[in-house]
Amino acid sequence: MKLQFLTPLYAHPGPIASVYLDTSRDLDGPDRAIDVRWRTLRKSLLAHDADEPTVRAIEDVVGTDREVAGRHGQAIFAAHGSLVLAETLPEPPARDSALYGMLPDALPLVLQRTPDIPYAAVGIHRVRIAGPGGGEEELELESEAGRWPMNRVGPGEYSHRRIPVEAWPKEVDRLLVELVDGVDANGIEMIVLFGDPWAVSSLMRAAPPKLHGALVKLKDGHHRQPEPGRALLEDELRILLDDRLPDHDKKQLDAFLGQRARHPEYVEGIAATVAALQRRQAQTLIFNQPVEIDRHLWVGTAPTHLALSGEDLIAFGLHYFWEEPAVGAALIRAAAGTEADLIAVPRDELPLENGVAVLLRYTGT
Repeated sequence: MKLQFLTPLYAHPGPIASVYLDTSRDLDGPDRAIDVRWRTLRKSLLAHDADEPTVRAIEDVVGTDREVAGRHGQAIFAAHGSLVLAETLPEPPARDSALYGMLPDALPLVLQRTPDIPYAAVGIHRVRIAGPGGGEEELELESEAGRWPMNRVGPGEYSHRRIPVEAWPKEVDRLLVELVDGVDANGIEMIVLFGDPWAVSSLMRAAPPKLHGALVKLKDGHHRQPEPGRALLEDELRILLDDRLPDHDKKQLDAFLGQRARHPEYVEGIAATVAALQRRQAQTLIFNQPVEIDRHLWVGTAPTHLALSGEDLIAFGLHYFWEEPAVGAALIRAAAGTEADLIAVPRDELPLENGVAVLLRYTGT
């Protein structure tokens, strides 16, 4: 996963407030529940010396995702009295939290974005238009393209149109061009089809070889009406995509396993990870989920200013640095600042020393 979306978090020096809040609306009186949760976090921020303007900037955004139904959350960052970044989360945070420190607590947001798979959902349904003699039939076509799982709560590009049934053969050609363009431009890896059996089957038969590996046909073709603010086919996509890695990530993990077989001391564990990020040598930062790294790091003002001890930073010629208790925050800043990617893998599938590793851009050997 690319980390460019985090750029606003590092555009200005800290301190910065990082808030994760459950803003679910699947309960009675959600606004009151959100307000109670926020008041607790507000007190915590002020107790840790956050300034009032920064706290107010966060407060202005809390609960503004009310158009999204069901379970979800918010990640909100503010600094120096201004909002820096606000995202709706596809799942509520594991716990509400509010931190005020020199680095943003970006790791929970990043992990909620994984595996970050580009997809499309396409539905084709017969509808009858009222008219003399019972009316005429049309095909209703709806499609949505996005990235899983973030577009669960911020539906992606959506289109909707109706066409006469007899025009479907020509529409198939047009739709297939759009899908191929989506694969070429956005790297779409899965296209989920559902709806009228005749229309869906004819689309699959006409698909060019480029799409064959991406097309998935749902057995149940009935019309799905998503809840407000939720993705089309959310439940089905969760089954299909939650335990999958993007093709690019699979290739990077294969490359990592090759490096680990040859040079494990350079690519696995917290010491190797810190050393690679210091040298801008990390192509990809790899975390185990759940993340469990029980130690602090020392960091300075630049992304590559991180080390296992303050003495190491002094040896690099730094005079201003601090001990950073949020190891994930330091590692994510370093990865984003050195244009490294990120992959999260379950611990039981690929256990890593200290729960962290790197794929190197070069090994130097």
